[in-house]
Order: sequence, then structure tokens, then C-alpha cells
Amino acid sequence: MHNSVLRLLILIALALPGSASAAGIEVPDPQMRDTCPVCGMLVARYPAWIATVLYGDGHTEHFDGAKDLFKYLFDLPRYAPDRTPDEISAIGVTEYYGLARIDARAAWYVIGSDVLGPMGHELVPLESEVDAQAFMEDHQGARILRFEEVTPDLIERLDAGRIR
Repeated sequence: MHNSVLRLLILIALALPGSASAAGIEVPDPQMRDTCPVCGMLVARYPAWIATVLYGDGHTEHFDGAKDLFKYLFDLPRYAPDRTPDEISAIGVTEYYGLARIDARAAWYVIGSDVLGPMGHELVPLESEVDAQAFMEDHQGARILRFEEVTPDLIERLDAGRIR
């Protein structure tokens, strides 16, 4: 299982060119009735936490936070059995300070902070390393991660509240 997750992340990273900074990204906004495919929550109710996967054919999936986005990406066969990683054309997350959509692969994520998302402990996306460091200091963050450093085990620990 671990090797297949790693392969999936590598495929996503290779299919989508990243950048050194988390530049803005064009992804559609969720509609009022769009639900997260992982937890079923209405995504538009949480505009500060929206994450989006955009497929090449224009289909989108929206999430109520980066944590559920990663759960989806780690288990695409469960949540999107008719999709493959190479069909993904963009992945966006909402940046904490500016509330702009940025490229999820280029974002900096802080975990273990005192800021909770709609589903509890969350990966907080930030646009730059400087912003991530400032957020860590302001909100007692435990660690800064990049997209490729997020693992299923880390997501499980966030859900259990074991990262603080």
C-alpha cells in the first residue's frame, strides 16, 4: 500500500509542473450544493478552506480542507474509481492569509497549530516559507511540510489529534 501511495504522488507531481513559490491558480469555485467526496460536507460553507482538484475534461472535485484533499489523492480508486492521476490538470488550496487559491503542489503546509479547520486538525496552506514560519510562530505550529512530504500516516495522526 505504501509503495502505491508513493507512486501515486510521484505520478501527480510529474503530471503537474510545480514552481518554487505557490502562485495563484485558476480553478472553479464550488457551487452551493457541492459536497466533499470524502466527508460529504457542503464545501461552499467553508470558503477559507476550499481545496479543488480539476481534471483535464473540466470535471472538478471540491474539498472542505487540504486534509480531505490528500485523503482523496491517496485513495483515488476509492473516491474516483473512473479517474487516474494523469487526468488531473490542477490542484488548488486556499491560502490562509490572503484566502486566494494557490497551487497545492507549491504551497507550504503547517501542521499541529492551534488553528482548526472544518474537520478539526488541518494542514494549513501558506504561499511562502516566510508566511509558514510566521504562521508557526503565531499559532504554535509543530512542523512545516511540502506537498510531497504529506503521507497517509500523517493524515491519520492529524485526524486522531496526535500532532500538536
